[in-house]
Amino acid sequence: MADPDRVLVPTVGRPREDEALAHALETFPDADVTLLAVVTPLDAPMSEGGVLERDEARADEARDRATRLLAPIADPSATDRVEIETAAGRPGTVIPRYSTNHDIDQVVMRGHDRKSSSLVRRLLGRGVAATVVERTDRPVTVLK
Repeated sequence: MADPDRVLVPTVGRPREDEALAHALETFPDADVTLLAVVTPLDAPMSEGGVLERDEARADEARDRATRLLAPIADPSATDRVEIETAAGRPGTVIPRYSTNHDIDQVVMRGHDRKSSSLVRRLLGRGVAATVVERTDRPVTVLK
């Protein structure tokens, strides 16, 4: 299998997501990398204007979070290959859809840390990474 041309590294605001970005940049040195900041929707009821304003602020926060992941990367030529995008929705749906719609060749992401996961997720053994692996037809590298 040839090295991928386009790699997706999703970020949902979990610890150590910078490791997935570093892994993608190091493992696929010739690939363009998209750092996808996923904005999970809020379920709180609001007026239409309130939802829009709040979603825009949350998208800006997600983009800032993704941008901070670039800071530890010492090689500027590596960070030049990274494009930051945002997408709103549930990560298990957004990530597979984005990878298909944008011709992504490889997904690289962190698995969930059982110590910091909710009790339900720990009992069910399912997290975002497991859902993405199940729902996408792209190769997925899950870092533990």
